[in-house]
Amino acid sequence: MEYNVLNIGLIVLLPFFAFVINSFIVKKFTNLAVGISCAAILGSFVLASRVFYDFVFGKYSTNYHVHKTFEWFNLNGGGQDFTMNMGVYIDNMSATLLFMVTGVASLIHIFSTYYMKDDKRYGRFFVYMSLFTSAMLGLGLSDNLLSVFIFWELMGFCSYSLIGFYYEKEEAGNANVKAFMTTRVGDVFFLLGILAVYWQVGSFTFVDIYAYLATGGMEGVMVLGIPLATFAGIAIFMGTIGKSAQFPLQVWLPDAMMGPTPCSALIHAATMVAAGVYLSLRMYPLMEAGGLLPFIATIGGITAFGAATIALVQTDFKAVLAYSTISQLGYMVLGIGVGSYNAAFMHLITHAVFKACLFLSAGSVIHSLHDHHTHAHVQEMPRMGGLRHKMKFTWFAMWCCTLAIAGIPFFSGFVSKDRILGDALVMATYNPYYWFPAALGFCGALLTAFYMCRMMFLAFHGEPRDKDLYDHVHEEKFSWNRNLPLLILSVFTLGVWFSGSLTGQKLVKVAHEKIEWFDTLIAEPKLEVFKDYQSQEWGSRDIKSTLTFSKSVYDSTHGKSEEEYHHVHKVHVIGAWASIFIAFGGVFIAFMMYIRKSWNPGWWVNTFSGWYRALQNKYHFDDLYIKGVIQKGLLPVNNFLAWLDMGIYDKYAIDGWEKVNRCAFTISKWFDHIFVDTIGVDGTGASVRAFNVILRTLQSGKIQFYFIMIVLVLAGYIWSLV
Repeated sequence: MEYNVLNIGLIVLLPFFAFVINSFIVKKFTNLAVGISCAAILGSFVLASRVFYDFVFGKYSTNYHVHKTFEWFNLNGGGQDFTMNMGVYIDNMSATLLFMVTGVASLIHIFSTYYMKDDKRYGRFFVYMSLFTSAMLGLGLSDNLLSVFIFWELMGFCSYSLIGFYYEKEEAGNANVKAFMTTRVGDVFFLLGILAVYWQVGSFTFVDIYAYLATGGMEGVMVLGIPLATFAGIAIFMGTIGKSAQFPLQVWLPDAMMGPTPCSALIHAATMVAAGVYLSLRMYPLMEAGGLLPFIATIGGITAFGAATIALVQTDFKAVLAYSTISQLGYMVLGIGVGSYNAAFMHLITHAVFKACLFLSAGSVIHSLHDHHTHAHVQEMPRMGGLRHKMKFTWFAMWCCTLAIAGIPFFSGFVSKDRILGDALVMATYNPYYWFPAALGFCGALLTAFYMCRMMFLAFHGEPRDKDLYDHVHEEKFSWNRNLPLLILSVFTLGVWFSGSLTGQKLVKVAHEKIEWFDTLIAEPKLEVFKDYQSQEWGSRDIKSTLTFSKSVYDSTHGKSEEEYHHVHKVHVIGAWASIFIAFGGVFIAFMMYIRKSWNPGWWVNTFSGWYRALQNKYHFDDLYIKGVIQKGLLPVNNFLAWLDMGIYDKYAIDGWEKVNRCAFTISKWFDHIFVDTIGVDGTGASVRAFNVILRTLQSGKIQFYFIMIVLVLAGYIWSLV
């Protein structure tokens, strides 16, 4: 396919045009606006599907990419030449991302027509959703860090608007401000990293950065006493920490559930949080050059384990899913840190599918549980129970996704997460430091299986704990906009879609190895490819299509020597069996506690009461940031600056200057009155009037007066002679 503005640009522009049009018509033509939003994202899905098919199942290889640019603006003149180009960059990874985002977002839009139908801001919700999706698609197509940052911030605005969608609730207003300000911390560092890269490379474009790294341009360059690659890599990774809710900036994401549940599915699965991981994957060569992989692995491991522990004590349906999102994002970051580039991106895709399905399923449950006393939807799991009898479709879809996220074999979560844990073990055999993040990853996997099955057992199994609430739940009947999106997503929780074997370790093969498309085509950038690379103008034909690009062929050894491959394979098999044992162990513990009830959860609460309180208080991070960093750190600084501003600057520089001005005004007024007005202006007039009196007296016209004057003058003259 020849790539041009119609089949590339429209992927982003269709939902953006829907946002613009709906902004004007949504109040009067709400249903039309909703239809436009849904049609726009479905159109983007069709176009993205064609790109995905071409790249993944077409003639292209791992190294193939399309890069088209156009001039955005130039500031040439005065001997200076500054031209800013924008463009699109499509390779196998971005093609897969576009397919996932448009597909998942389309199903979320369809489900939203059911979930939001009776909401008073039904149309406005779809206006925000269109812009949000457009921003994520723009980020996925961006060819440079600057345009990534533009779409990055646009998503920040959309998340702020959607999290605070019910702005009449104080907690929703606090949640959107918290999310917006927390992510801004990472964004400031991200921008600093962009500027550091541009300062050295002279370009924001990915291919130019890759080419510069390939030539060793950053070697020996120092900033603030550390290598530039390290400085820029940390700064850019801080953007990932903020946007993907990694330790220590994870505090905003649980509160993001204050928005409508479909927007939670979009934020937690396909768009905002995935953007941070995608950025780190794009800048992986820079982070590797900066020696940051151990640090990244540690952050990922701590996040994966820490969030999983907090999820253990959550009773809110959506809160469990929110902390599971943080934990799974930690696994993606852990994958980047252990060099598992392919598996980290695979987990991004698999997680987007099953997490979107989990949130939509949660929305289906919450929408059905209506407390007729308080007229509010119920999200507390202790009030649920037995819902599988009334919500069979939701129960089935949610179990598929739960098994996937728990890492049960045959499901996608096992395929992707097991590869990350396996690569973590491999790295630990080479570098003992990696035992720490690897151990955190395996422990987090056990907790994940437990808390997800705990959620399912509390909500869908056992006897109803609130009989009145249960009796008011209507029997679920199949609905195209409620159940069909869940069932479609649940189908793609199977691992076979991503791997040629059901387990991901080639142990249970169902097809020829060539079906291993993900393992074949998704690979970290090969920097030597970009040394002499030239981008194409936006309107030009794709000249690379005339060149010879041999289609990538699956290599089971991944380019390793036979001895090294056997070592890696052996460690991966050990990791796979450990993952299986851990996953089923978590399911078993949850079953014994909440179905058989042979083990009392209260014993754990009483025995580890201190840790339980710490988990309920989210390790006191909110207290640390609000009471510590903000109230005891930033607010005193703010008060000191306010004192400098009002007590010094305003009092002396502003108010003091006002007194000086008043004094100068008084002196000026006195000088003006005495010297200018009285002496200068009025004195001149008075002297003229006096001289006029003298002249009028001398020139009276009377002969007698003239005769007397002559006599007096003569007398005086004679007197002077004597």
